[in-house]
Amino acid sequence: MSQGNLACRVCGGRLAEFFDFGRQPLSDAFLTPDDIDEEFFYQLTVGACESCTMVQLTEEVPRDRMFHEDYPYHSSGSATMRQHFEQLAKHLIDTELSGRDPFIVEIGCNDGVMLRQISKAGIRHLGVDPSGGVTRLAMADGVRVLTDFFEESLAEAVLADEGPADVIYAANTICHIPYLDSVFRGVDLLLKPDGVFIFEDPSFGDIIERNSFDQIYDEHFYFFTLRSVQAMAERMGFELVDAERLPVHGGEIRYTLARKGRRRPSARVAELTAAERVLDLAAPATLERFAAAVRNIRQDLTRLLEDLRAEGKRVVGYGATAKSATVTNYCGIGPGLIPYVCDTTPAKHGKLMPGSHIPVLPAEALAEPFPDYALLFAWNHAEEIMAKEQAFREAGGRWILYTPKVHIL
Repeated sequence: MSQGNLACRVCGGRLAEFFDFGRQPLSDAFLTPDDIDEEFFYQLTVGACESCTMVQLTEEVPRDRMFHEDYPYHSSGSATMRQHFEQLAKHLIDTELSGRDPFIVEIGCNDGVMLRQISKAGIRHLGVDPSGGVTRLAMADGVRVLTDFFEESLAEAVLADEGPADVIYAANTICHIPYLDSVFRGVDLLLKPDGVFIFEDPSFGDIIERNSFDQIYDEHFYFFTLRSVQAMAERMGFELVDAERLPVHGGEIRYTLARKGRRRPSARVAELTAAERVLDLAAPATLERFAAAVRNIRQDLTRLLEDLRAEGKRVVGYGATAKSATVTNYCGIGPGLIPYVCDTTPAKHGKLMPGSHIPVLPAEALAEPFPDYALLFAWNHAEEIMAKEQAFREAGGRWILYTPKVHIL
């Protein structure tokens, strides 16, 4: 592990780099051929704080380059995620939003998949998201949205216009924001004294357990653990009062924070903290084992693809995800090994994958004709995708996955 002079963005402690994925493109910057010469790259390295244990990227990509008018990810694109957010909305309506004239703010509301249910229930709400394309979709569904970045100054304006919030919620967003000090000051301003700040993000413990290195890309700046979230919350004047493991997106944890002393922490906090302690996630030896596993996956995956090509087998990709940018660029996978990637998102069709420049085609291209193998980049939606593409299996096609190791189904 490299020591260097890097500082933790949360506590200022020394940051020890433990993996370098090399030069990487913006993970969601799908290209036209005319864009290639202007493509933006950065160095994707990840480190762990020796003081608060927060795992984080060592280089910050400017936020306007990642989250903008043409941001292509739609939260409603997966049936699994639609159901997930519908269930959450019902839970919040029955609990935290059951009082008189409740108000909820969602940071990073995307296309409004969760707030749509809140709006239908007639509950005051406000989404905040900087990506205009998706916020227009949310507004078309009756969701109130501000197209902007959430930070302290915006929280002041919302408080003046709307009053304090009972709940501030975020899904797959807080880990994206390097400037968490401003976010927490905004949350502190906007939240009622007994309100809760709830956010769910990828679990670093699951990343370690599953060797899901592709969760590491430009948009994911932080990788949370119970221990690092507790340290961060305490530093910001809050306390972790609940934590719940979630099966979505390859393993996440939903954290509930409240101001110190306002709520009694649930038994789940102690249980998950104890389980995490056994894994010793911040230990150099743990991080070194992870690094070795990632290097082995790269070697095994590239060898498999090269062997299949030599045998005359046809392999395509499935799921032009943000995660796939890390895989293709770190492993050196280009159109010579995978001629195209199938995806269900219309905005990506006809574009080129970031960095690797593999063409993206509609999902229907999988059957024109069926390939011998499909490399599943969207492995976190494997069950849903494999059920949808059952004809591929019936035609003799086989799926290639690379977590927790390279294997064929």
